Amino acid sequence: MTLQQLKYVDGAARFGTFTEAAARLFVSQPTLTESIRQLEEELRIAIFNRTPKGVTPTREGEEFLASARQILTDAEHIQAKYSGKAVRLPQFAVSCQHYAFAVEAFVRVVKANLSDEYDFTLRETVTSELIEDVATYKSEIGVIYLSRRNESALGKIFRKHELVFEELYASKPHVFLGRKHPLAKEKSIKPKWLDPYPYVSYEQGADNALYFAEEIMPSIDRKKNIRVRDRGTMTNLILELDGYTIASSGLSRKLNGPDIVKVPLELNETIRVGLLHRRGNLSRAGAQFAAAIRMTAQTTETK
Repeated sequence: MTLQQLKYVDGAARFGTFTEAAARLFVSQPTLTESIRQLEEELRIAIFNRTPKGVTPTREGEEFLASARQILTDAEHIQAKYSGKAVRLPQFAVSCQHYAFAVEAFVRVVKANLSDEYDFTLRETVTSELIEDVATYKSEIGVIYLSRRNESALGKIFRKHELVFEELYASKPHVFLGRKHPLAKEKSIKPKWLDPYPYVSYEQGADNALYFAEEIMPSIDRKKNIRVRDRGTMTNLILELDGYTIASSGLSRKLNGPDIVKVPLELNETIRVGLLHRRGNLSRAGAQFAAAIRMTAQTTETK
């Protein structure tokens, strides 16, 4: 077993395919594949499940990855101490549902590391991919919400992958709409009042089960629906079409803009927004992000 083999395993787990890992690590794909195969043979375990879509760690592979990454980190520190050169760039990835405050927290992490070299990734993605990213080590942290509608189904998935949900805050649902919307000045909104207006929600792709929806009120409850993938597109449609969406009360003026307002929705539900991660200690960047998002979430929640 060599450090190079550990780097190959780490890269394959992060990027999801041997081909992508080889490209990122500047090595030929056959070399990387054969090296990992030899390591599996030496250890007498299967580190990865191979499928036409890529690779995912096996249960034994997940345990091996945790140890391998600790070894790589220790090797980095040793080389940095005695030669002034790091073995690899600090890496950190986060996958999140479409929360502006998560972007703000990510920005804080980047600013805290401006004097260092780093390789960071932020993915705003669909719910199923978010969970898969964290489960397969593509992302160290996910940002996701739970409610009465989805916590049973998602909780089972979390437990299956040994993921931990750490609540950031709990909120009653709010309607997000344009400042000039006919309902914008109401103190609260009843769900039936929204019927004349288009409901803008995030499309979840092939895994479009109700418990993967990012909104507390699924589109099947609504008469007019528009589904999007992009947060900027959602904002434009809300403003141009007198549309609306449903989310927690956290609102970032910096990223959502001054033309979007929130009004409490009269719905007996609670949105619990939190971090999703694997058991164990977070990396330096992961800990920075967790601290930053707690601070940012509390700030946006009280605005």
